[in-house]
Amino acid sequence: MNERILTTSFSLVAKRSPSRDYRIGPEDLIEISVYEDEKLNKTVRVSSEGDISLPLLGVLKVEGLTAVQLEREIRDLLTEKLYQNPHVSVFIKEYRGQRISVIGAVEKPGIYDIIGQKTVLEGLALAGGLKEDAGQLLFLIRASLTDERSTEKGGDSGEKGPETLVVDLEELLVRGNLGLNLPLKHGDVINIPVSGKVYVGGNVKRPGGFPLRGKRVTVSQAIAMAGGLDDKANGSGTKIFRYRESDETRVLSVDVNAIQKGETKDVYLEENDIVIVPRSGVKAFLIEFRNTVTGVMGFGVSLGTL
Repeated sequence: MNERILTTSFSLVAKRSPSRDYRIGPEDLIEISVYEDEKLNKTVRVSSEGDISLPLLGVLKVEGLTAVQLEREIRDLLTEKLYQNPHVSVFIKEYRGQRISVIGAVEKPGIYDIIGQKTVLEGLALAGGLKEDAGQLLFLIRASLTDERSTEKGGDSGEKGPETLVVDLEELLVRGNLGLNLPLKHGDVINIPVSGKVYVGGNVKRPGGFPLRGKRVTVSQAIAMAGGLDDKANGSGTKIFRYRESDETRVLSVDVNAIQKGETKDVYLEENDIVIVPRSGVKAFLIEFRNTVTGVMGFGVSLGTL
């Protein structure tokens, strides 16, 4: 996904308020206030069928509406029957139990029952936090919803397909952009894919696989993550093995010594690249000779006896 799309998503979700995005469901307790007439003020519990009953207005279907949408509906009904431009406010005092799923690179993936309005950060906390190999992006998958009011008014079905919201975890967790701490809804699935890796082997101090975490990593950075070159490494003979889905393998030669000296440009790695640093025969011989001499000297034998 390109940077422009991500930036647009962030700017949109940053304007959202968790309580205003929440969709009313059965067993929620709702407080309704009408400025023009206190007699219309009422605190009601949503029935198991998703209905409430209000004075003068009768039974209203509220399940699936946000507080803002319910305010608008009550205001429209009061305008038709009683007042001109009435002032209506809706506040959700108690939330029903909800169920969310957290999957992917978290410590305790699973299904969680939550009470009240929760956010992405709270969902991650329930799942024990991120694993070491978690990627940089979080995908919040939201099931399709049907707006029954569109159908009743003769419009389209109001059917919305599944929605996927993308959150940059570095932006949220490191930079503290709480606009990305999205409110959760019943049925939401939080998915944190495992980060892609690059692999470093051969004559480095700590060979292994290293997560990219959504970032671009160069050869010199990957070798640094592997602890750097060891004493026997032949940095100028380093190879990158790049595997393609078509079973094609490319082998790229790089000179790590020249990169470290600033004599040549560093090379960016791709996901699943394997970097191999070969052994230098000359360096290995000199090191082994030095270790042998050191061992002999340790026993009090002079070089003259060699």
